[in-house]
Amino acid sequence: MADLTPHQQKIVKRYYDNQEGLALQRMAELVGDLYLAEGKKRQRIWTNLETHMKTLKVPQSRIDNLKKQDNPAKVAELVKELQG
Repeated sequence: MADLTPHQQKIVKRYYDNQEGLALQRMAELVGDLYLAEGKKRQRIWTNLETHMKTLKVPQSRIDNLKKQDNPAKVAELVKELQG
């Protein structure tokens, strides 16, 4: 961070301060994509969802259970739970 201007440092700091909110927002977007996706694209979406769930500190056992069920409605419930 030494090469960044003070303005740039503030931007980077705000990004990392809001990382959980960004992950939650992205998960909500991916749920819609999951409803429509099939095949390899669906697998890619699950990989992204798993990354965001880890960022939000969702237990690995719950992540594995959601992936095994492969049910977008269950993921949507998780997003609502995390938002509330």
